[in-house]
Amino acid sequence: MHDAEGLRVRCEVRVRADPARVWQLVTDIHLPARLSPELQRAEWLDGADRPALGARFEGHNSNPLAGDWRTVSHVVELDERRVFAWAVTDPDGRYGAPAQDLAQALAFWRYELEADDGGTLLRQSMRGGPGRSGVTVAIEQRPDRKEAILAYRRDELRRGMETTLQGIKQLAEETGG
Repeated sequence: MHDAEGLRVRCEVRVRADPARVWQLVTDIHLPARLSPELQRAEWLDGADRPALGARFEGHNSNPLAGDWRTVSHVVELDERRVFAWAVTDPDGRYGAPAQDLAQALAFWRYELEADDGGTLLRQSMRGGPGRSGVTVAIEQRPDRKEAILAYRRDELRRGMETTLQGIKQLAEETGG
């Protein structure tokens, strides 16, 4: 088990919009780049143009402490208007040997939607590991700071998720979002 496996974050928001509308937004992989402080852009790979089990997309990220990096994500769960989840891999070997194997994913991300009193309860979650990530590298360099590193990254991810969820909420609740 890598230390980053202890990294888990979950946020939620109530949206005054039908799950079908919220689903359109959470499955648009280009949208988080407009909202997230870390994801800069995303593109479908292999000719895909929408989520499907096994579909892949490339993400380009930037962080003031970690710099810029590329990931490839694989859609691992898709339940129409309920769950959209993907595993993030390190194709360039930024954190060790290049990995496309989902058993070595550096993180798993998930949106869950639940019809809720005429609207939608939207949850976003992330869990790190089991593969190597920037958190793994940081902990290896400073094992005495493990808890502080995990707490810092959890806070950073939570802030980004809350920003993204609030952006989705605003777009979903606007006419024509």
